[in-house]
Amino acid sequence: MEKLLKGKEVITTFNASGAVRAATLGYVVLIVDIIDMSTSLEAALQKGAALVLGASPDVTKAPVKVNPYKIGFWGGTKSKELNTSIVILSEPRWGKKKERINNCSKVIEGIKDAGGKIEDIIPNLGAEVGKVTDFDKKIVICVSDTGGVAFDAAWQIHQEVTVGTIARTLTTKGKESAHLAAQRVVDLANGKNIAVVAASSNSLEDILGANYITQTIIEMGYLNI
Repeated sequence: MEKLLKGKEVITTFNASGAVRAATLGYVVLIVDIIDMSTSLEAALQKGAALVLGASPDVTKAPVKVNPYKIGFWGGTKSKELNTSIVILSEPRWGKKKERINNCSKVIEGIKDAGGKIEDIIPNLGAEVGKVTDFDKKIVICVSDTGGVAFDAAWQIHQEVTVGTIARTLTTKGKESAHLAAQRVVDLANGKNIAVVAASSNSLEDILGANYITQTIIEMGYLNI
């Protein structure tokens, strides 16, 4: 029995509350929000982003503790360390820029208080975001009411949080995105337990994506290492 308790575990869970429970137990967390947060951030990584983060909008109804100001401040601090700028992805996708700014004012405040530089604030468009701006060596923060909230809530407990998708991007197709996500979280976990979180239990694509990435991690042999 003791030998079993020392083994690794890879689980699938749901919603920001599931992300919080997993982080509280010490699991490394991967957030899957297919439309659009994790797909947007995957696209940014494939376009050379140095670091990606999720954050809650200023207002959320989710029953979890979030602190987008803290994530903005941390991102701003990292941008100074890396001598780079920050791109914010925000919502509404098709609204005016002023609406997107109002949606993420706490993140913006944190970045500015840390002395970070915001290069642009653009819509959270998913894979197509790779066509909108230059992400190379930039820090990217996606403010969204589903994946962003789940990321934010888990990140407040520990910073071993990342993202993944199964969607096509401008540079991946088929199973490639899922394998990138699986490898990313395996590298981050480095032998620890992993929780793959479907950002919304009401989103079939998130549920299917989270389960597929979980299965991919297992098929990579992570539980046997």
